[in-house]
Amino acid sequence: QVHLVESGGGLVQAGGSLRLSCAASGRTFTYAMAWFRQAPGKERDFVATIKWSGDSTDYADSVKGRFTISRDNAKNTVYLQMNSLKPEDTAVYYCAADRTRWGLRDSREYDFWGQGTQVTVSS
Repeated sequence: QVHLVESGGGLVQAGGSLRLSCAASGRTFTYAMAWFRQAPGKERDFVATIKWSGDSTDYADSVKGRFTISRDNAKNTVYLQMNSLKPEDTAVYYCAADRTRWGLRDSREYDFWGQGTQVTVSS
């Protein structure tokens, strides 16, 4: 079993930055990891994903060039660096893990989820 805990959310002004962290318990260094987000009344949307090796990443078009996903397998932690934040980035951000595949953009494909961390961007 894998347990994921997100942190680093908060309130920031438009144009600002935040770094989210996802700490994993269990042997996740072979898992693909991802970030999703969900705004009130909307579906959970894909943000970014990273291969277990860290050498391949994929981003939603809406965040490409502003967000960076990375991982430190020695610390069992995945990060999401968010720069140039916009009010439309406001959402609960979730960390997810998949045991066998990477590059997945469908939230239904992921095996494990964290509880989420709130990110609010004011205009």
